Amino acid sequence: MDVAEGFLESKILPFAAAALVITVGIAFLMEGFLESTILSFAVAALVIIAGVAFLMVQNWRHSCANLQIKIGELQAALETAQLQRAAERKGRIRAQQALRKALVEKDLTKSDMMVYPMIPIGIIHSCFSTRNGTPRQPLLVPLARACLTLSAGGVPPIAFEGLEGYSHCWLLYIFHANTDLPHLWMQPTHQDFKAKVRVPRLDGAKLGVYATRTPHRPCPIGLTVAKVEGVHGRMLFLSGIDLVDGTPVLDVKPYLPYCDSIPDAQTPQWAKADYAEDPLALASVEFSKGFPADLSKCWAVTSKHSMYSGPKEFQKLIRQVLTRDIRSLNQRHKPHNSTMIVFHESHVTTGDIETFLSGSETTEDDNAKCDGYVDGGKFNATTAGAPFEMQLTTGFKRPTSDFNYDDIIYHMILEGIKIDYSVDCGKVVIRSAELSHIWSAAIPECNYALWAKVVGSLSK
Repeated sequence: MDVAEGFLESKILPFAAAALVITVGIAFLMEGFLESTILSFAVAALVIIAGVAFLMVQNWRHSCANLQIKIGELQAALETAQLQRAAERKGRIRAQQALRKALVEKDLTKSDMMVYPMIPIGIIHSCFSTRNGTPRQPLLVPLARACLTLSAGGVPPIAFEGLEGYSHCWLLYIFHANTDLPHLWMQPTHQDFKAKVRVPRLDGAKLGVYATRTPHRPCPIGLTVAKVEGVHGRMLFLSGIDLVDGTPVLDVKPYLPYCDSIPDAQTPQWAKADYAEDPLALASVEFSKGFPADLSKCWAVTSKHSMYSGPKEFQKLIRQVLTRDIRSLNQRHKPHNSTMIVFHESHVTTGDIETFLSGSETTEDDNAKCDGYVDGGKFNATTAGAPFEMQLTTGFKRPTSDFNYDDIIYHMILEGIKIDYSVDCGKVVIRSAELSHIWSAAIPECNYALWAKVVGSLSK
């Protein structure tokens, strides 16, 4: 608008005024002043229109010339950018070829082995606060819930776009809670790695590590499948999970039945779902009369961060977890070899007690939990034994010949609630519940309210 006004003031108005003066002067010289005045105004209008048209044509030609210059500059910039991208592609291709060549020619017996750039994309928030109680295989506990949260500033949430169209997905993760990880750092060549492990479903018989699903592997990387419940921003909601809280996840892939499911796949008899002699199958799970009241007290504190609707649904989770024996081989086979009442106050710290409650893993069992005991009044957290109900007394005693297995109290922690239970002749009795110092790494918004909202919107 400013350009147009300036153009009128500087070009058209002076030209029009001059044309009008000249026309009026000519009209005075002609006979019939009235008629000549009308004629003069008409001539003046024609002169003005012609002048405006001429100036507009000149301005259009000037604008076209400027546009041609700008187009030329943009084309030159585009050609330069294309050449740069082509050079970058060639550089990446050459770098990839050099890397592949280096990997082929690399002597893996040397200490300077290759390290690959793999960083976890996110962390699992799971209902399993510790390894003890985490299922050995996926989908065995349908109510086991988890939320994978992408790391802030890492992979963007749009990476989950489309995943809700699949019913299940694969998760590639790290066995971060393995107690032998420091040894793997010290001995990356795996020369001293124990290549055979005890298999729970074989009741302790040993197999090669690659014929089992043990977490203790030369490269501590795990693969599991889970049900996709929904996606919300940078959070992926899952169920049927078998991952402990805080597990770092490396990758997520959709489950494709047409190529991931093999109907005629063969497995050993002991690895089949209907294995009649499965030593991990338990006959029944019952709750003590006082357990609901204990759980209600805990729920008043943990409910706002829980992924479950209430104590009743949480009890269903507990029942599903304990339907199969989660104890280690040592806990199942040698409870009578462990000390039952145990700690000398001068040697035991709070950390020792909590380590004793949760267990520390040192055996090659797929989900083995090795628990501490007291020897001569000194706490020992490296020798296998069953975790018994503790009394802080001086000295210790061993079980007698009339030992009652129902007196042995085992523990697991779900969403920060410690569950005490006993096992006798395949029957599980869940005794009590109390808050644990091991709290979940839950993010505030990852709770049942959001779970119900996301899962409900997906099912509609």
